[in-house]
Amino acid sequence: MRALQAAVIVMGVLILAGTVALAVAIANRLGGRPSPPAIVTLAEPEGSRIVGIAGAGDRLAVHVAGGGRPDRILLVDPATHRVVGRLMPGEP
Repeated sequence: MRALQAAVIVMGVLILAGTVALAVAIANRLGGRPSPPAIVTLAEPEGSRIVGIAGAGDRLAVHVAGGGRPDRILLVDPATHRVVGRLMPGEP
């Protein structure tokens, strides 16, 4: 009889501990830690400024002005955080 009582108590404690551990694991995955912000270097001359940003398919189109150069569009791949293309006005 005592062995049965001890077994029931031990199993109850194990079930309770497992439930708490599962709840903590789920809370950690749902809340999670915020990922660090992505840093993208555009390598534009000093004095350049971002005029606007728009989605372009799976890329970001960044409109840049100033810096002693004509307005230009930089295409940034958000997955790799790299500039993958530049659109600049040509001569007529």
